[in-house]
Amino acid sequence: MESTGDVDLAPGQDVGGRKGGPFLYPWNRRLRNLVGIWVRNLDVTPPASRGRGKTIDDDDIPNSLKSPSKFLAQSDNQSLHQSRSYSDLKSSGREDGNLENQKQKKPELGPSRRRSLLPWNDPNPRSRQEKLAGIVKNRMADTFLTIHADGIEEPLYISETIKKSTNPSFQFFDLNASWPLVCRLDTIIIKLWAQTDSMTQFHLLVELKQNLRYLQFLGKSLEIFHQPLPTNCLVFHLTDGVYANLTEIPPLEKPFDGVNRRTLVEGTVLPTSSYDQMTKMVNLDLVLQDALSTTRNIETQIGETVQNNETGFTLVSKAAATKERCDSIKGLVDAQRKIVQRTLKRREDLKSSLLYRRTAMEHGRSVMDKERTHLPDAKEKLAHSDQLLKHTHEDTKGQIRRIAEDLMNVYPIEPIPEQALVFTIRGLELPNSSSNGFGDADPKIISAALGYAAHLVHLLSFYLSVVIPYPITPSSSASLVRDPVSKDLSQRTFPLYPVGGDYKFGYGVFLLNKNIEFLLNKQGVRVLDIRQTLPNLKYLIYVLTSVTQDIPARKPGGIRGLFTGRYTPNLSRRNSADSAVSGELVQPHKPSDAVSRMSELTLKGAAKNPITTAGPSLSQRMA
Repeated sequence: MESTGDVDLAPGQDVGGRKGGPFLYPWNRRLRNLVGIWVRNLDVTPPASRGRGKTIDDDDIPNSLKSPSKFLAQSDNQSLHQSRSYSDLKSSGREDGNLENQKQKKPELGPSRRRSLLPWNDPNPRSRQEKLAGIVKNRMADTFLTIHADGIEEPLYISETIKKSTNPSFQFFDLNASWPLVCRLDTIIIKLWAQTDSMTQFHLLVELKQNLRYLQFLGKSLEIFHQPLPTNCLVFHLTDGVYANLTEIPPLEKPFDGVNRRTLVEGTVLPTSSYDQMTKMVNLDLVLQDALSTTRNIETQIGETVQNNETGFTLVSKAAATKERCDSIKGLVDAQRKIVQRTLKRREDLKSSLLYRRTAMEHGRSVMDKERTHLPDAKEKLAHSDQLLKHTHEDTKGQIRRIAEDLMNVYPIEPIPEQALVFTIRGLELPNSSSNGFGDADPKIISAALGYAAHLVHLLSFYLSVVIPYPITPSSSASLVRDPVSKDLSQRTFPLYPVGGDYKFGYGVFLLNKNIEFLLNKQGVRVLDIRQTLPNLKYLIYVLTSVTQDIPARKPGGIRGLFTGRYTPNLSRRNSADSAVSGELVQPHKPSDAVSRMSELTLKGAAKNPITTAGPSLSQRMA
């Protein structure tokens, strides 16, 4: 079959001539391509009964400007300035010459009142709420739509109802299941129904007969379209994008007639479809129609069969439901049996546990009753042990005092007259260490005096049962002291004699002074200057000998055991007391008060329980 005339465009060509345009040609848009319809800018307010020729601004009403009450009201509201509306801005944008003419014609009654663009500036919240309720009542409504076609009484599609919305977005649908004649339509009738709170039923708001060929393409989605839409605008969703009927926007597609066609020479014959191809197309259409009718007949027969055998189907469904319920009940029964078994096992475990606890409690009661019989004897033993402990503690204090007296006799520390805080040990002067060392003192005398002091500190640590942090190796004038505490030291042992570098000898004296400070701290005495070696050492011995005024008697064979009565301190102690009065001690007020109070308590205790225990002398211990 052949024909002559113009030739259509190729399917790959773009009719609109715009990049990213619609995929469907306008003449190819059919009802089968429609997948959804939305509504934007819903307005159910009825149109005004009469039209206004112009705006009703105060500036456009000359009589209102001459009203005295209006003039006073405008004068009172001068403090609140609002933005000007478009009409005022347009009227104020004229030329200067026209403005001068207007000033001559119009009387000057103050600045013109600007129109309000803020309807919510009322300070009364009740009025604002009333305005909002009015908008909700007039603008927001329940909506649904129906799609109709010419020649068909029943609607092709009825949408769901969307409650209280000004931009209802209905669900998408598929009309391909309709009759072929309906799917090929390009003209449809859309009816939009709305109901507000003031309406008793739905009313027809919009009825639009639309040809899909004349829709304007907005884009692939509505989000990319930024132009304002008219009131009650219907947005059509087709398979290739979003369309709308916007008369104010030029169509994206150019007219098809006479555009992009090739003019052929008259008499030119172009090949089209052959007769056999057209016959095949008609036969294929008949086959499809026959298949569709057969499908409908089968569906009808199935429906009739179901209705005729409704009782049987009901019994079968009830039987299946009953069987499923029985299976679920059996499962629940099995689960409950397992729970009962676990509960019984738990009960047996609790019974055995309670029996074991009862047995243990009975045994504990019997043991407690037995121990209660021994409690009086244990209390008597405890009281006797407390008395023995106190007596032993008092004896220990007395022995420590006696040992300190003996050590003070072996290593007497005497002050040098007319020199503050300068002492001798066994007649050897030992100055206090300073930044310059010991000055011009004889190194041999210094070594011997430090050896005596180190030996005395070593013996005191043993008798007081105190482990000094820096162990001492007493060896007369060649004594050593060791530092096992500090880190990053090249050597651990330091001399107490001025041999080698001044740093090693000074550090050794510092360690000796730290040991004396540690012993004083153990006795509850605080040291203010650790560089005073002999004064701190003498004060330590003074504190040890001041614990009690009575010296315990020695064991038989001792020399002091022959003396009776109260012991009088020797010359060394008297000199020490005199030096304390002269300002030798570091803390004369607090330690001396503590010593005096302890001495008074000791004297009272000694008067009640005199100590008769004697011990070996220091010379016998050393022998």
